[in-house]
Amino acid sequence: MKYLFAAVLVAASVASLSAANAAGGCGPGWHRGPYGGCQPNRGAIVVAPAPVVVVRPAPVVVVRPGPRVCPYGTVWRYGRCRVY
Repeated sequence: MKYLFAAVLVAASVASLSAANAAGGCGPGWHRGPYGGCQPNRGAIVVAPAPVVVVRPAPVVVVRPGPRVCPYGTVWRYGRCRVY
C-alpha cells in the first residue's frame, strides 16, 4: 500500500510540472514581463565573433639605472631621499 501511495505521489509530482509552470504561468513561447504581464519571447539573438587581431610584441628595451636625483638639501640614503 505504501508503494502504491509513493508511486501515485511521484506520478502526480511529475504530471504537475509543465512548460507553463516553467514560463511563469504564461505558456510556451511566453514569459513574465517586468510588471507581471505575459510577453512573447523574442527570436534568437546571434552575436558575431570578434575578429582575431595579432599584435606584434614590443621590442625589449634595457635601460641602465642612472644616478638617483634627489631635491636640493637631500641625499639618497637607505632607499629614499633623506635630509642630510
